[in-house]
Amino acid sequence: MNVSQTRRLARLKRQARVRKKVRGTSERPRLSVFRSAKHIYAQIIDDTAGATLVAASTVESGIDMNNKGNVESAKVVGTAVARKALEKNINHVVFDRNGFLYQGRVQALADAAREAGLKL
Repeated sequence: MNVSQTRRLARLKRQARVRKKVRGTSERPRLSVFRSAKHIYAQIIDDTAGATLVAASTVESGIDMNNKGNVESAKVVGTAVARKALEKNINHVVFDRNGFLYQGRVQALADAAREAGLKL
């Protein structure tokens, strides 16, 4: 196994550990974050219905950033997903870091969502 495969398997193990405890309901859906080397994605999911309620990412046309894989773009995505959630009357969510460490871009997205009015 090379280094990238080892890191990916470690993230998937952390993701499974977290996902055992974190479930999204209709009253309190799950805010899931995925980050790649170039982009960051966030979506609010109702696990009981199996539906994505709100989504935002750096791939969207409404988010104009030069470098889409940095902390500033994560803040923009966090604000965008919180704004969309509040429009759909979603105030409380459960945060799912999806196996990623809570630092850097993941933390910036969560903090920006909190500042925009979403309760994590």
